[in-house]
Amino acid sequence: MMRSGLRRRWMVDNLASIIVVITLSLSAFALAFGSYYYSTATYGLRTRARSASAFFSNYITASYNDYYNSALEFVAAFEEKNYLELQFINTSGKILISSYGLPAGDEPGTNDITQALQTKAISIWQGNAPNTGERIMAVSAPLYYGEGEVIGVLRYVTSLKNIDRQITIGIGIACAVGAAVLLLVIVSNLYFIRSIVNPIGEITAIARRIADGSYGVQIEKRYDDEIGVLVDTINNMSTKIDQSEKTETEFISSISHELRTPLTAIAGWGETLLSSEDPDPEEQKRGIEIIQREAERLSKLVENLLDFSRIQGGLFTLHVRMIDITAELEDTIYMYRSQLEKQGMEIDYFEDENVPLISGDPERLRQVFLNVLNNAARHGRSGNRISVTVTSDPNDVIIKVRDFGPGIPEDELPQVKWKFYKGSSKERGSGIGLAVCDEIVRLHKGELIIENAQGGGVLVTIKLPRKQKN
Repeated sequence: MMRSGLRRRWMVDNLASIIVVITLSLSAFALAFGSYYYSTATYGLRTRARSASAFFSNYITASYNDYYNSALEFVAAFEEKNYLELQFINTSGKILISSYGLPAGDEPGTNDITQALQTKAISIWQGNAPNTGERIMAVSAPLYYGEGEVIGVLRYVTSLKNIDRQITIGIGIACAVGAAVLLLVIVSNLYFIRSIVNPIGEITAIARRIADGSYGVQIEKRYDDEIGVLVDTINNMSTKIDQSEKTETEFISSISHELRTPLTAIAGWGETLLSSEDPDPEEQKRGIEIIQREAERLSKLVENLLDFSRIQGGLFTLHVRMIDITAELEDTIYMYRSQLEKQGMEIDYFEDENVPLISGDPERLRQVFLNVLNNAARHGRSGNRISVTVTSDPNDVIIKVRDFGPGIPEDELPQVKWKFYKGSSKERGSGIGLAVCDEIVRLHKGELIIENAQGGGVLVTIKLPRKQKN
């Protein structure tokens, strides 16, 4: 139904305009072609009549008999009688002499004779002859004698049969050419439509399969035009949906594990402490520390989930004020340093003295710093060191956090900020921390950049504008 509808709409829309153009072109050609032939015939007869009347008038004397005899001689010497009739008309509008042998006294009955006698100028008439009904063209030129008195009319008459035939043939040829052009357009349109409709039909079928749940299905690309671009777009969409489905499934599995692990530890140690009749103080302290640590971890996970939910629902907001970004970063490093030291990691910190105050939400920015430091500690543990620098340029405050671990596989770099994405890392995590951080930085009109550092490790760059952009 879609194919026939598209084909019909294409043909109707295009053929309608093409038919109009061809019709107008043929009409204009017919008018111009006919006008050319008729104007050429008119010009020829007018020129011939003007020359003949001027030449003949030189032989007319004051005697009517001289005029009549001269007319007889002129008609007898007329050599074009096979396709042109020469007539001499008297002042009463009746034939005096005719090269066709028409009887004297016949009255042609056309107004070119009357106009020539009245206006004393060449007159032209075109139409159906009153006596025969034949289409003719007649040119009448007045003849003078004495002091300019009109003695008669010299009249050329030609049949328009041959001219009309030539015009008809010319218009017929033009119509044939127009029909050939229209046929060519129809054939080319059908071929063109087929080259569009058939691939679209195939694309539609695959798109339905994707909509029905066959994520990851790919369409064969056969063209490098707009259809090829559409195929690439749908293939890319199918791949991303497939990845998203797999990532979401992995996220559900991962988050279930992430929730289960601290809950298991808390429940296990709680049960242990409750069931112990004479608990060892050291063991009791260790159990409480584990419960506290796992509870904090669970709290952070829940907070990330809540933040992510707010982002998805468009309810994530900032409480912005002027802050000392270096102080906020130093506080975060100070709080996190003890945990790093327990893991045997060092942290190097460099601060530019000219870093200005900026507009920002201190709570959310500390959340970003803590998340980035935590990722650096977990994924760059083998490097035993983290480097943090704070600088500024005319536009931004720039914070760089680098670890010295194995880095991120190049093919995973574009996806590390995607929601639910964990990549090939074996470290625990929900896959939403960086997505939340990226949203926080974006809401600050800044930019979060993650790349592999030269010499190894991962470099995270946080750019925050010195002045809020509109």
